Amino acid sequence: MSSLPPPPRFAYVHVPFCRHRCGYCDFTLVAGRDDLIDRYLTAVGRELERCPVPLDLDTLYLGGGTPSHLGPEGLERLFAVLHERLRPVAGAEVSAEANPLDVTPDLVAALRRCGVTRVSLGGQSLDAATLRALDRDHGPDDVRRAVDLLLPAGFTVSLDLMTAAPGQSLAAVEADLAAAVTLGVQHVSVYCLTWEKGTAFESQRAKGLLRPVDDPVERAMFEVAIDWLEAAGFEHYEVSNFAKPKGRCRHNEAYWDCRPWEAFGPGAARFDGRTRTTNHRSTTTWMNKVLVGADFTGDVDAMTAEDAARERIVVGLRRRAGIARTAFRAASGFDLDALIAGPLHHWIDAGLTTDDGDCIRLTREGLLVSDALWAEVLNPARP
Repeated sequence: MSSLPPPPRFAYVHVPFCRHRCGYCDFTLVAGRDDLIDRYLTAVGRELERCPVPLDLDTLYLGGGTPSHLGPEGLERLFAVLHERLRPVAGAEVSAEANPLDVTPDLVAALRRCGVTRVSLGGQSLDAATLRALDRDHGPDDVRRAVDLLLPAGFTVSLDLMTAAPGQSLAAVEADLAAAVTLGVQHVSVYCLTWEKGTAFESQRAKGLLRPVDDPVERAMFEVAIDWLEAAGFEHYEVSNFAKPKGRCRHNEAYWDCRPWEAFGPGAARFDGRTRTTNHRSTTTWMNKVLVGADFTGDVDAMTAEDAARERIVVGLRRRAGIARTAFRAASGFDLDALIAGPLHHWIDAGLTTDDGDCIRLTREGLLVSDALWAEVLNPARP
């Protein structure tokens, strides 16, 4: 007799509103369309009806867009809708992304009333020139002020930093890291600027108006980030993520463990362990379809058991703890070496991976080139 799998204990909600779209951004969002907020809240409530019973959650994450753009009242309205079906348990991690400009005493109070425990702050830099180069609408003092409001209120604060911004130097990155360490945040995420198709930055690059940082400099920036943050007591626990003790993002760890999760809102992707289903990326199309009861699915990625196992390898190797063969077999049903014996031998010989007999881990050299390794895992050569 078969039984249904347990319901997910992790949920993501996409809030697509922003004051301004940055030049590098290709996320699902609308800027300057606050007139859609009421309709969005109604549509989220309608989509939540997909859950036949309320979900008890270990983590709930509000991303965007900019959830803090809703303001204190808007956030409380959103959480009132969410709590009809999404119910964080005692001790749950409840996260919300925020723009430094939005963080006021009233917003901090509203976040606390909503049960938020963790704030991911989109600082990107603490250097005025870098922030201008990234087309951000805040300054370094806005980041400091936001952190000074959030930390005393008891939130775990995660700061996003970006490297390889147009015109950014290695010295500027070092100064950013030094400034970030002094803030006292519990978590730092370091991302290299990517030039996404369809963005303003990519268009300007094609016209010769913007130029990417050279690869050796980009690599040096990442190595400097590792060195600075580890020296400051941060654990480098995933390629882009660094945490003080007890500061890890539990929600992201659920993703990296390939646990099932629910997701709601435009462009949000849910996962049942095998199939990833993504909502329509257009905010207005998603709302219109949800509210008339039409199919609002944008894309479905139905993986075979082997495909899912191979994806598990990729997300597992991004973590500094690596992959234990015994745990991998128990979770996936596959033998790790049967899937990647060829690439693994090559990686070890090249000094990209270590292997202690049970656990394989990327070396620092492997981390620096990790994105170039995944094709060998996900798209193996077929005989």
